[in-house]
Amino acid sequence: MDRNQFTGLFLIMVIMVGSFFLLKPSQDEIKKEQMRAHADSLRRAGIKPVANANAKADSVKKPGVVDSAVLKSPFGAATVGSEQLITLENKDLKLKLSTLGGRVYSVELKNFKTFDGKPLILFDGANNNFGFKFKAAGKNINTDELYFTPTSTQAANGTITMRLNYSPTQYIDYIYTVAAQGYKVGLQIKPTGLDNVIGTANPLVLNWDASLHKLEKDLKAERQYSTVYFHNTDRDVDYLSPAKDEAKSINDKKLNWVSFKQHFFSSVLISKSGFEKSNLAVNTDVASADIKQMKANLTLTADGSGAYPLEFYFGPNKFKTLQDQGLDLEKQIDLGWGPLKWINRFAVLPVFNFLQQFNWNYGIIILVLTILLKLVLSPLTYKSYLSMAKMRVLKPEMDEIKAKVGEDNPTLLQQEYMKLYRQAGVNPLGGCLPLLLQMPIVIAFFRFFPSLFELRGQSFLWMHDLSTYDSLISFAPLPLLGWTHISLMCLLMTISTLIYTYFNNQISGATGQMKYIGYISPLIFFGMLNSYPAGLNYYYFLANMLTFAQQFFIRQMVDDKKIHAQIQDNKKKPETKKKKGGFGAKLEEMMRQQQAMQAQQPNKKK
Repeated sequence: MDRNQFTGLFLIMVIMVGSFFLLKPSQDEIKKEQMRAHADSLRRAGIKPVANANAKADSVKKPGVVDSAVLKSPFGAATVGSEQLITLENKDLKLKLSTLGGRVYSVELKNFKTFDGKPLILFDGANNNFGFKFKAAGKNINTDELYFTPTSTQAANGTITMRLNYSPTQYIDYIYTVAAQGYKVGLQIKPTGLDNVIGTANPLVLNWDASLHKLEKDLKAERQYSTVYFHNTDRDVDYLSPAKDEAKSINDKKLNWVSFKQHFFSSVLISKSGFEKSNLAVNTDVASADIKQMKANLTLTADGSGAYPLEFYFGPNKFKTLQDQGLDLEKQIDLGWGPLKWINRFAVLPVFNFLQQFNWNYGIIILVLTILLKLVLSPLTYKSYLSMAKMRVLKPEMDEIKAKVGEDNPTLLQQEYMKLYRQAGVNPLGGCLPLLLQMPIVIAFFRFFPSLFELRGQSFLWMHDLSTYDSLISFAPLPLLGWTHISLMCLLMTISTLIYTYFNNQISGATGQMKYIGYISPLIFFGMLNSYPAGLNYYYFLANMLTFAQQFFIRQMVDDKKIHAQIQDNKKKPETKKKKGGFGAKLEEMMRQQQAMQAQQPNKKK
């Protein structure tokens, strides 16, 4: 190739490349051409194109591309349409129903707000699905992908019917109904003329999943109390793990309802005829702003008329409200396990509900509740204080025994202590047992307050919301600990507990390691409770303050000199006349046997 040929080819390439970039259409021109081609395809299919996709605030237009093969397939005409949102509401709920899938597109609870004052919407948008899967004419059908037609939109009367057409005489109706008030939404799934298409033996499988929005201040705590709950026909309520991702299949029992439970609100699907088979799952996407993604795959059973009667509950996790719905929905509220649940259910909750009738601030209600509890437990508190006072009076004599026996033989030392206790008529466990009897109640409150819906959004003093933590100061997450704040009420509770420990050591006469162990627990609990509800820390703070008051009054009633005189009188009584407690006698016998075994060990070695 000579120089002239090379130059010519080079110029041709430059012209071609330059033409490509200079004559390239803009993005707007490309979009216009695509819209023009799309409109032409719709006209050829006999479908009128939409001029403005944003003509209505409550509609999302999605023109479809149709060919004759699609139109001839089962429910083919329903594959093309535009998504429109229809509002159905009552005094308490505002629902938006989508023509795409005929599903509940969003749920707003009108009487509640999020922690930052925004409208409280449980879920909305395309990340939520509610569709039935079945076979029709050998094809897999998912109603969530098909367009429904509103045939009866009597929203003022609380009824809307969404129809999925197969033919003019064959269709599936979703009939939504709401009462004038309340949190329930009726949903009647009614197939008409489709027995030959779907088949009577063909199971109807519902795929329901939702990505639930963050509604509370503390995302971590909200995730901790949110998961999938379910109720079977034996009236047993169970749930998936709230602490990790989990999936579960239930095939041996029918389920009456499945609940996507959040901390303070729930979305529950109820089947009057039961779900035959159920596959449930919960997933946490830590990168998402939503709390969790919950899924339910449910096989439905038709009633005698061939319809599928369902019902939703979209509402608060308030014990009385859930209880009024029936079907044990209130069992979603975590009141603790075993005896803790019964204490909260049949003791604490009734008293709390009674105090609510006076319309006091919830800070005052917690104060009165704490006072009543302390009055009920005051006999145990008095007995515990009296036992610790006796041990304090005995301490000089115990020190003498310790100096005489020495610390090299702990078994013999404990025997001598037990002998002294028996002579003085003192039970060394008398101060511990009353405290142990109070522990279930203390722990029951630990589960009661975080689950108490009534505290949500209620303020008291500087605490803006008793259902979550109060922030004295906020900061970037601390390494390892992960703290982002310091709770003032938790700090006050911890300080009061340390002071209580100090005075308790003075009463009991604790020394050595036992004297300092009591100071470690409050610091550990501070780390645990720093992110717990301010209402719970407020209760523990009040309990400490009232304990100080109780001990002050008890101290006026208990005289150490009289206790010492009584102990000396007990020691003068004949041994045979003294009572021996069953536990004390067994403990003393065990120590005696242990001492005998230790005495035999040197002989065995020899």
